[in-house]
Amino acid sequence: APVAPAAGVPDPGTAQAIAWSMIQSMGWGQDQFDCLVALWNRESNWNVYAHNPSSGAYGIPQALPGEKMAAAGADWATNPATQISWGLSYIVGRYSTACGAWAHSEENNWY
Repeated sequence: APVAPAAGVPDPGTAQAIAWSMIQSMGWGQDQFDCLVALWNRESNWNVYAHNPSSGAYGIPQALPGEKMAAAGADWATNPATQISWGLSYIVGRYSTACGAWAHSEENNWY
């Protein structure tokens, strides 16, 4: 399986810091964080407003369509915590782990 580059410790208050806190509460460690950072660096560079005009994918996790993230909160279009929460739920449901999603992305250029 591909190994993600080390992400280090995120700056407080950033989207990555929000994700770090959430994955720790899930019982995941640094390895899963590294995979998540690599995955979402590729997808959106952690930009809450990232929009792919050709596919319509939106936000940090590049939800397609972006409106799917409303399941995690009405503020899905602007709140990184809502987007990250939805994105982690999607990853767990489809790939079990962030490293599973990263491996799929490495093999297929999408997740």
